[in-house]
Amino acid sequence: MTDTATPVRLLGLSGSIRRHSHCTAVLNTLADSLGNRAGGKAEMTRFPLNDIPPYDPDLDAENTPAPATALRDAIAAADGLVVISPEYNYGMSGVLKNALDWASRPAMKSPVRGKPILIMTASPAFTGGVRAQHEMRETLSGMMGRVISRPQVVIGTVHEKITDGRLTDRAALDFALAAIDDLLAEIALLRGAKGA
Repeated sequence: MTDTATPVRLLGLSGSIRRHSHCTAVLNTLADSLGNRAGGKAEMTRFPLNDIPPYDPDLDAENTPAPATALRDAIAAADGLVVISPEYNYGMSGVLKNALDWASRPAMKSPVRGKPILIMTASPAFTGGVRAQHEMRETLSGMMGRVISRPQVVIGTVHEKITDGRLTDRAALDFALAAIDDLLAEIALLRGAKGA
């Protein structure tokens, strides 16, 4: 039997390290909203990617940098991931791709393997960064993560939907929270399968 009283632990990764990042604002809003939405049965923390060094296989083979080890540990401790990125040149941010490269090791045994993942994008463009979603999905799937299947969460003209560091557009927030609900359902399904 699984312990349904144990809160679901989500880890948020923002692909932007800007001080006033729209992506980080979305994650923070979701984290704040989660307790009310899930009745306190889920919580989300955010792991900043500011200190993750450029991926270097030589460093990883000999002495993995502490920030990369901390990232792997945080992913391993989470029940699921919420990954959001801006769109840079039709792809995810280099900051996010670099962090995922660190998280993908050791090969075939990374902490991402089998982890339920919700991907999102946000952009000042009306397209909302949707073109980056394919690259994110391919990379995370290549790491053997379980990217959940659902309508894409894209937040277009995001700069008009953020006030004081929070996502205030009701429609965008409701759609993103519905996606979180889908992620929680996937996690519950996996917990049930493991406890059967």
